[in-house]
Amino acid sequence: MGPFIIPFVKVWLLFFIVGTIFGAVNGWFNAHATFYGADQSPFSLGGACGYDNTLHAGFGANTAALSGALFRDGEACGACYQLRCDYRADPKWCLRRASVTITATNFCPSNNNGGWCNPPHHHFDMSLPAFLRIARHGDEGIVPVLYRRVPCKRRGGVRFTLKGQSSFNMVMITNVGGSGNVKAAWIRGSRTSTWLPMNRNWGANWQSSIDLRNQRLSFKLTLVDGKTLEFLNVVPSTWKFGQTFASTRQFF
Repeated sequence: MGPFIIPFVKVWLLFFIVGTIFGAVNGWFNAHATFYGADQSPFSLGGACGYDNTLHAGFGANTAALSGALFRDGEACGACYQLRCDYRADPKWCLRRASVTITATNFCPSNNNGGWCNPPHHHFDMSLPAFLRIARHGDEGIVPVLYRRVPCKRRGGVRFTLKGQSSFNMVMITNVGGSGNVKAAWIRGSRTSTWLPMNRNWGANWQSSIDLRNQRLSFKLTLVDGKTLEFLNVVPSTWKFGQTFASTRQFF
C-alpha cells in the first residue's frame, strides 16, 4: 500500500496547491470588480458582445465587462456568473452576505482600470446597479470578489435578431438560458436541404454568406456545455433585416 499512498498524497497536494493559487474554494474563484458606465443607461452596456440593448436582449441591468482571461474572444458573451464581495478581505466596502448574478455583455481591455483587466487577471467591470448589489459606493473603486459560473435563467425563448444585407446574414442570438454562451450555430432556409454552419462575427453575432431571403429560417445552437437545440421555422418567410424573432424553446 505504501508505494500507492505516496503518489496519491502527492497528487492530492498538487491539486490543493493549484486550487489555492487560482483561488478555487468550493467552486468559488478569486477576482476583483470595479464598475463603469455610471453616467450611461445600464441597458446600453452591450459593448463587445454586440447587444444593442441589454434589457431587450433579456439580461436587464445586471451585466459586466470581463477581462480577457474570462472573455475568451467573445465566447463568454451571454454567460452568467454569481458574484459576492469578499467581506473578510474588505469589510469596509463589501456588503456582507450579498450576492448578484450578472451576464457577460462586454470586454474589459488590457491597460484598463489600472491594469486589473490585463492577463492573467480575472476581473469584472460591472454596471453600477450590479456593483451596488454587493458593495458600497465610495472612493474605493475596486473590491475583491468571489465568483462562480451559474446557469442562466431567462424568461421566454431564445431570440434571433436578423442583421446584414442581401446574401450576408448576421444574426444576433440573445436571451439564451442554460450555460448562456453559444459555442456553435447553424442556419437553414426552407429551401435548403442541410444545416449551414455559421461563424462568429463578433460577440453574440453569427454570420453566413448565403442568400436566404424569402425563406423560413431555422437555427440550431450548441452551447459550451454541449447542449444542442433546434429552432425550426422560428422566422417566417416575410422577414426583414432588423427584425427580432422570439422562439418558444429555451435551454435549461
